[in-house]
Amino acid sequence: MRITMIGSGYVGLVSGACFSDFGHEVICVDKDETKIAALEAGRMPIFEPGLDTLVATNVAAGRLRFTTDLQAAVRGADAVFIAVGTPSRRGDGHADLTYVFAATREIAEAIDGPVVVVTKSTVPVGTGDKVEEILHELAGDFPIAVVSNPEFLREGAAIGDFKRPDRIVIGTEDERAKGVMREVYRPLYLNESPILFTGRRTSELIKYAANAFLATKITFINEIADLCEAVGANVQDVSRGIGLDNRIGSKFLHAGPGYGGSCFPKDTLALLKTAEDYETPVRIVEAVVQVNDNRKRAMGRKVIKALGGDAKGKTVAILGLTFKPNTDDMRDAPSLAIVQSLLDAGATVRAHDPEGMDSAKAMMPAITYCRDAYEAATGADVVVIVTEWDTYRALDIKRLGTIMADKVMVDLRNVYPAVDVEKAGFAYSSIGR
Repeated sequence: MRITMIGSGYVGLVSGACFSDFGHEVICVDKDETKIAALEAGRMPIFEPGLDTLVATNVAAGRLRFTTDLQAAVRGADAVFIAVGTPSRRGDGHADLTYVFAATREIAEAIDGPVVVVTKSTVPVGTGDKVEEILHELAGDFPIAVVSNPEFLREGAAIGDFKRPDRIVIGTEDERAKGVMREVYRPLYLNESPILFTGRRTSELIKYAANAFLATKITFINEIADLCEAVGANVQDVSRGIGLDNRIGSKFLHAGPGYGGSCFPKDTLALLKTAEDYETPVRIVEAVVQVNDNRKRAMGRKVIKALGGDAKGKTVAILGLTFKPNTDDMRDAPSLAIVQSLLDAGATVRAHDPEGMDSAKAMMPAITYCRDAYEAATGADVVVIVTEWDTYRALDIKRLGTIMADKVMVDLRNVYPAVDVEKAGFAYSSIGR
């Protein structure tokens, strides 16, 4: 099939590359000429393990192309996916659909035959209705179906998630559209990946509900971690104990400094705004958002407490800046709030991250960026593990002790057993244990 992907960001590029790997002919479109030129030269605009090889393989095979010419890319396509950004709108927190509707209008001007238009972007309930209205108003009498097909990709594991999904959600009641979408996902269907057909509005809500539930699990275990610290319990054992219950499951029960990234913060906020619009408040999600925001700042206070309650004139080594490992994504990363609280308290901050420092420099220009963990820790009064990159899981603790001004470690990801760090003479602080 011929597939056009509007938007060559995280979702569009990963989805387009994977579709082309299934054997479809895919054109990825983006307005950013610099990005398209980089992609044509084999340079990825994001860090995602395996993506550069996947793109190169399918470009070489002639199944994947990149362009800035949306109209030419749309003409003759069987399915056109909208995969543009939907950031939180400034001022009110609603999802900003400016890019979605702009792309829809451009698609409408280019349509020259029957086509299925698919919203891959995360959009609030009812967005598909507006997309359909715009298309029918501007595109003439061509048979057009609008489908919701939310993505469930984890940054750092996106290719595996796309090729071996838990489920594929397709929101449409149009039989022709169902046939097209079955063909688009046929390779996965043959591998028995479940395809769930729903109404379009139901599909749109599934994405938000799923992310809100996962964010709730993260926030729940983080609050339990605080309780564990107060009563002398171990949150890791609590997590195992409840996670072994099949009704609960072990995933997303790892205590830490709070969730961030491209999905959970904006999607929980957008769900709150949608619920407000329909006068059906979701109080649990409202609490989750508030607790998560407060937690990030609390982690900064935790570091200051480890410094004896005063960070003025102290040097802090931050290990890990991205919101999770195996990505360069800094959006709503806990490190942003943690670093700011330390700077406000008068500390000097030195930092390292394997992939996120280029992105971080624009957001945190007042800190020093180092080539590795040991350079960051040299002369530091405390080392803080914020993101659990593999490279931080095997630090030479004894070496750290010889290069730091003081032996203090704050482990916000519970990477190390306390006994191992304390044996090296460190004062050690972790989460919920």
